Amino acid sequence: MSTAQAVAPTRQHLTLSGSSLLVRDFFCYSLQSILYQRALYPPEDFKAVRKYGLQMLVAIDDALATYIDAAMRQLAAWLEQGAVSRVVVAIVDTETGDTVERWQFDVDVVGEAVAESKLAKEEKKPVPPKASAANSGTYGAKTDAHVKAEIAAIIKQITASCTFLPMLEQQCSFSILAYTSTSTPIPLEWAESSARLISEGEAEQVRLRSFSTHVHRVDAMVAYRRGEDE
Repeated sequence: MSTAQAVAPTRQHLTLSGSSLLVRDFFCYSLQSILYQRALYPPEDFKAVRKYGLQMLVAIDDALATYIDAAMRQLAAWLEQGAVSRVVVAIVDTETGDTVERWQFDVDVVGEAVAESKLAKEEKKPVPPKASAANSGTYGAKTDAHVKAEIAAIIKQITASCTFLPMLEQQCSFSILAYTSTSTPIPLEWAESSARLISEGEAEQVRLRSFSTHVHRVDAMVAYRRGEDE
């Protein structure tokens, strides 16, 4: 007599590589949402795709898409090494070089990753994750749908950013900054940079939502330069 065994897809956010991929994808779509919503590139440089249950915009301009892809692949590698603690998208006035807007995403390692080779075996054990001061929730109880819903909530905030951020009337460019450990080798395509902070006394900050996997927690915020009439 044969027996049947119920199986289900493994929760990839329990593994370091799976969690890193989720965080990398979040950065990728968040960056492109920022570029589109803040009108750094014309609308025709983007196309609509479905992601996280939302209509997202992704770059179709070849140069921009290639740049983003290369940057995201490097960030994914650093995430798997546990070498990156913060990612910043700085919007800069091209004429003056001043930072007018700064999107900051802090990355914390909050749980222990399950080795991929042992994932199936380990998931059979009802072992609770270690407690973390960063989040009192139970990481092990989270499904991929829960994580992606948290990501979608942040994307919605980025989409709604035009309701409170000042209009960018000047010509602007953007820079991606990654805060890495001092021992991390820096590839030739990247270079040391200043923090691209907004001038002291001129910044307002808005804290956005956060999301977490079993391994990572990402906290988001945006700082912007106040208008002259404020």
